[in-house]
Amino acid sequence: MTLAGLFVPLVTPFTADGALAADALAGLAHSALADGATGLVALGTTAETATLNTAERQLVVEICARVCGEHNAPLIVGAGSNCTADSIDALAGLSAHITAALTVVPYYTRPSEAGVLAHFRALAAASPVPLVVYNIPYRTGRTLGADTLRELAAEPNIIGVKHAVGAIDDTTIELMRTRPADFAVLAGDDLYAAPLLALGATGGILASATLATASFAALVTAWRDGPLDEARALSHRLAALSAALFAEPNPAVIKAVLAAEGRIPSPAVRLPLLPASAAATAAARTALEFCSAESTQKLLV
Repeated sequence: MTLAGLFVPLVTPFTADGALAADALAGLAHSALADGATGLVALGTTAETATLNTAERQLVVEICARVCGEHNAPLIVGAGSNCTADSIDALAGLSAHITAALTVVPYYTRPSEAGVLAHFRALAAASPVPLVVYNIPYRTGRTLGADTLRELAAEPNIIGVKHAVGAIDDTTIELMRTRPADFAVLAGDDLYAAPLLALGATGGILASATLATASFAALVTAWRDGPLDEARALSHRLAALSAALFAEPNPAVIKAVLAAEGRIPSPAVRLPLLPASAAATAAARTALEFCSAESTQKLLV
């Protein structure tokens, strides 16, 4: 199995009194898939998973699995932590019908790269579903070298990586040059999605795509199939949108824009996150309007 295309990591909508807004979540899931997303990601960082309780996490997965089933679309579910034993337990609870589990490089404890390999080998051996490694060193405190990434790529039951290193660095270049053909590299930094796609990434897990799904789906397709002029033009427009949406801690600005559009009942996030400022929300809405206007103009030409 090789993962490819656009995967949208969904926010978790809340009502004004803080409850999980199940109908709104289902609506976001249906909209993303109807607008061109290949699949969905449930319980990613964008979902504020760390502040959901067990029942809420189960409900999120149930809703996303049902919607993906109706659209015959793949579903990736976030599972795992910096504890190997707890991660194995979390993976054991996943249905075999889920496409893959998104499992983060162990954070905070900062194990050696050999420890990271041992962690993922233990998870891959026990998991009922394939794994996608979430490589995000600015959150985990653990940078992985090219040799370690290649070893992970060679492991049975590890089918890809969400690559979010905040740059196109020498390790990224080496990974793209030497990765196995059936190992998916999914862009995980919205701002760096375009250059990673240009290097051959198979797709992306991009939070900004919640608000511009069709454009981000077109971006993935254009870098794969061309025309390159269109890919570059889309890249520039969408980079401005992503910068605006990530001006404050994710997913506060995305939720504020969704609420302003009436797609979710409130912009609420859970502490320690704070709601987006009015200025950041206005800037993001302006960037989104610009993208929409540019897309409309292109259709009319």
